[in-house]
Amino acid sequence: MSEFIISVNHLQKNFGENQVLKDIDFYVKKGEIISIIGSSGSGKSTLLRCINLLEKPTSGTISFHGKDIQSKGFSLSEYRSKVGMVFQTFNLFNNLTVLENCVVGQMSVSKIDRKTAEEKALRILASVGMAQYIDAKPKQISGGQKQRVAIARALAMDPEVLLFDEPTSALDPEMVGEVLNVIRDLAISGLTMLIVTHEMNFAKDVSSRVIFMDDGVIVEDSSPEKIFSDPENDRTRAFLKRILNPEKDPGLQ
Repeated sequence: MSEFIISVNHLQKNFGENQVLKDIDFYVKKGEIISIIGSSGSGKSTLLRCINLLEKPTSGTISFHGKDIQSKGFSLSEYRSKVGMVFQTFNLFNNLTVLENCVVGQMSVSKIDRKTAEEKALRILASVGMAQYIDAKPKQISGGQKQRVAIARALAMDPEVLLFDEPTSALDPEMVGEVLNVIRDLAISGLTMLIVTHEMNFAKDVSSRVIFMDDGVIVEDSSPEKIFSDPENDRTRAFLKRILNPEKDPGLQ
């Protein structure tokens, strides 16, 4: 049994002539909260989508508990229930209620009976502050509420790892805090998480590791203290200076 839940080796992803990921190597251990930061277009979201096989890698391997997820006979549906994903645009079923969104995966993938699935969904929706909206359709709730439902839906599958692809980027500023608070609670619970985020203070406060990506490569992978206080790479320093002090960057005026 591998000591890593997920390991990525020599991962590359091309879209036509454009090489988006270039020889990526990293691992995820149980209980880690890893934030992935970097400029738009650096390959962060593509990396998550490859880990969940929403994008097929051009080359390289991705392993889950030591097993190649692209190997013949590997159960992708079971894998996706154990490595859940929360998208920036929520991806809820608009024709289903909040409760049904959190029940359907349990019944279809995990083969749980409806009564048990509903009881579990209700508990989880209550834990993210959405119990009073169980009969609402997605169009009837706010963006922040939709994202909390999306998190609850992923949690209902009992994941070992949750992947978050910029979970607050589509939200109005006043809704960002409510979603980040839910993720903070999950971090305290010990859930293993991989989070692509532009929220630097959140990454600094919550992460056990921070990965900085630029131009399709992992430039730096270290503790949040090291990344934010004493980064080793010039590219990391330039990115953080631009993000944390935008008023001093003439390119952002």
